[in-house]
Amino acid sequence: MNQAQATGGGLQAGKIINIASIVAVVLGAGLALWALLAPIGVWLGMWDFRQGFTLLRNASPFALWIAGFGLLATIAGAVGLFAMQLGNSRKLTILALISTIAAGLAYSVPTAYRTTDAPPIHDITTLPDNPPEYVAIAPLRANAANSMVYGDSPNMTAQRLAELTREAYPDMVPQRFSEAADEVFDRAVSAVQQLGWELVDANRADGRIEATDTTFWFRFKDDVVIYITREGNETVLNARSLSRVGGSDFGKNAQRLRDLFALL
Repeated sequence: MNQAQATGGGLQAGKIINIASIVAVVLGAGLALWALLAPIGVWLGMWDFRQGFTLLRNASPFALWIAGFGLLATIAGAVGLFAMQLGNSRKLTILALISTIAAGLAYSVPTAYRTTDAPPIHDITTLPDNPPEYVAIAPLRANAANSMVYGDSPNMTAQRLAELTREAYPDMVPQRFSEAADEVFDRAVSAVQQLGWELVDANRADGRIEATDTTFWFRFKDDVVIYITREGNETVLNARSLSRVGGSDFGKNAQRLRDLFALL
């Protein structure tokens, strides 16, 4: 092969790599914008979370294919840049890599809401036989789709909810401390603030703390109530986390209480 043929072949390869990179950029950016449209529409009040989930589900089947194509385009661009010394591939290779990451994120966000091992429940407590009651937050839930009555949801009873909770989250049990109730109360308030929840009420006399956590992507509001009591030589903390909307919380309420307990 003479020099002219080699140069021509290199130019042709560079053109193919550049076209593949451009296609990857367009597809990756388009998919990322589509996935972002789902929560943005919820934030702006254009539709509810159900429509947002529908948009994510529609985007998800294409995400892995586009991410795979973007990865191949990135690898091809890197080969062209370093092995074939195609200097004009640098910018498109970087863009192809960015689009690959964007497509991966577009897949990972809805995947986070497709947890298969979480039971279809949205009310978690450490004390299912006598669930902590909301007081200050009760007026804020006046128009909430989910009732504050434990087990009061379609195809559910309090006994069944308690059974599902024990099976899926055996660690959701009363937390016991050797410290005084006031000290545990202060630590619980501090933990609420560290977790970024909105503190609604902290009633030391009742040993009750209430807070609301708003999720990032779809702005779900889940309410937490904490009760701190003294039993013998121990201070006992019980908590409950309840979603305002949605039949399943995908394990979020249990994880929220775990985060609280970890800080305590």
